[in-house]
Amino acid sequence: MKKNRIIILITLVLAVFAIVLIVNRSKSTFKKELRDFAVDDTTNITRIFMVDKGNHSVDLQKQKPGEWKSAEGFVVRNDAVNLLMKTMLNIDVLEPVQRAGHNSVIKNLATNSVKVEIYQKKYRINLFDKLKLFPHEKRTKVYYVGSNTQDNIGTYMLLQGSTVPFVVYLPGFKGFVSVRYSARLEDWRDHTIFNHRISDIKSVKIEFLETPPYSVEVINDNDRSFTLKSLYNQRSVNDYDTTKLLDFLASFYSIKYEALLPDMPKARVDSIKASKPFHNISLTEKSGKTLVVKTFHRENPGGPIDDNGNMIIWDRDRMYALVNDDKDFVLIQFFVFDNILKPLEFFLKAPPVNVRTAAKR
Repeated sequence: MKKNRIIILITLVLAVFAIVLIVNRSKSTFKKELRDFAVDDTTNITRIFMVDKGNHSVDLQKQKPGEWKSAEGFVVRNDAVNLLMKTMLNIDVLEPVQRAGHNSVIKNLATNSVKVEIYQKKYRINLFDKLKLFPHEKRTKVYYVGSNTQDNIGTYMLLQGSTVPFVVYLPGFKGFVSVRYSARLEDWRDHTIFNHRISDIKSVKIEFLETPPYSVEVINDNDRSFTLKSLYNQRSVNDYDTTKLLDFLASFYSIKYEALLPDMPKARVDSIKASKPFHNISLTEKSGKTLVVKTFHRENPGGPIDDNGNMIIWDRDRMYALVNDDKDFVLIQFFVFDNILKPLEFFLKAPPVNVRTAAKR
C-alpha cells in the first residue's frame, strides 16, 4: 500500500512538472510582445496611419471624441472609425502560423500587406492612473495585416520586430478583419454632400437643364415664410403647398453620394465632365457659402427595354455627379436625390376637387 502511494506521489509530481514545463515552453514560444495585437484602451488613440504595398496611405487623426479627419482635411466616417476601434480592441490570436506555411505567409506579408501604426495619448508621469502629467502622443503599436486564411475566418498578422506570424480573429465574428484595415482614403471619407437644417439654408436652386420650365428656387425669408420662384420666367409663385416646401428643405439634412470613382479612366471622367449636366443643384447657406452639385447621365448599355420596346439609354438608378467645388467625381442614387430633385409643379397646390364632377366620373 505504501509502495502504491509513493508511485502515485511520484506520478503527480511528474505530471505537475510536465504541466509547468509545457506552460513555460508556451510562454517562451509565444511571448506576449510577439502576439499582442489588441489595444487595451482605444479611447486614447489619437492617430492611425496605414499604408499598403500599392503606395496607398491614409492618416486618420482624432480632432475630438467622435470627430476624425484625414491628414488632407477630409471628414472621416464615424461608422468606419468605430468599427476599426472595435476591431483593435477585441482582436485575439487564434494560433501561430504552422511551420509548413511559415515562409509562404512571411513572403505574402512582405509583398501584400497593410502596415498599421497606432498612436495614443500617453503621460510622461503617470502614478497609478491618479496623477497624470506631461501628455504627449506616442506610437504604441505597429503591425502588418496580411491576407485571409483559407477558411476566411482568420487573418495573418505580424508585429513589427517579430518573425512569428499569427492567425488573428475576432471572437464571435464569422469572417475576416483585413478589409477593415484599408489604406485607401476613399474608403474612409465621409460621403455627406448636404447636411443642413432648414434654419441653415438661405436659398436652394434646382435647375433641370433638359426641361427648363421645371427649374425652381426656394428662398428662406425668415425660417417661417418662404419665397418660391420659377427660374424659367423669374416669377414668384404664391399659391404653393407649404408642407411640401418644408419637406423639400428638410430633405437637405442628409444627402450623401454612394461612392467615389478613383479607378475610372481619366479620359472617361473628362468626357463626362465636358458633357451637358443633367441638373445643377445650388444651396446657399446663411453664412454666404454656396455648395453646388452637377449631375450627369450614366449610360446603361445593354440595359432593359421600356414598355414601347425601346432601349433604355440612361441608368434609371444612378447618376454621376461633381461635388466639393468640382473636385470629386462621384456616383449618386436617384433613390436619395429624388427627395430634392423636385420640379416646380411639385410645390403647387392641387386644384380643388369638384364633388359633382367627380361623382359623374
